[in-house]
Amino acid sequence: MIIAVDGPAASGKGTLAGGLAGSYRLPHLDTGLLYRAVGTAVAPWEDTPEFERRAIAAAQALDGAHLDPDRLVTQKAGILASKVAVIAPVRKALFQFQRTFAERPSGAVLDGRDIGTVICPDADVKLFIVADPRARAERRARQFESRGQPIDRDRLFAQIEERDGRDRDNPNGGFFPAADAHLLDTTELDIEAALRAAVSIVEEAMARKAKS
Repeated sequence: MIIAVDGPAASGKGTLAGGLAGSYRLPHLDTGLLYRAVGTAVAPWEDTPEFERRAIAAAQALDGAHLDPDRLVTQKAGILASKVAVIAPVRKALFQFQRTFAERPSGAVLDGRDIGTVICPDADVKLFIVADPRARAERRARQFESRGQPIDRDRLFAQIEERDGRDRDNPNGGFFPAADAHLLDTTELDIEAALRAAVSIVEEAMARKAKS
């Protein structure tokens, strides 16, 4: 079983994908970490003519065994991730990594921005997670604060809105709900309620699939 979980930054997609992976005993890939790793690798060349070339090389050389969430889940890494994600050869270099992960015999849960539209259009279940931008900014602020990182909430909100726009307008992306995706709004849900709702969606989808 392949479960695709898409959504904007801080919508809860990563936490829900991890919860679904645990519930169904499936491996989980946070594909955002791939882009964060590439972006972080080329941070010294941000806003220089070398940035794109270096990003492509970093994506082609990426070793998935060295994805450290503690190092990569930062404000700066998120901004850099959205900048490298608009580079077509970077996306191409990371595409096969994601497909190979998804095609494991056991199945998998992948979360990102184009899993249901580009990476796994044949996924058994697709979820698209949404939430109010202000709620997402507050969640991300608390996440950073729990890691001891000082946060300017107004600036963070502006960055999230800017990233939303960059992701939506990415000519090489697929950041939109697939036609057969199930929308889940987590604005008013805590993680336990959101996970129950996600599991219910998966159960219903698989039950319909079994009958077809």
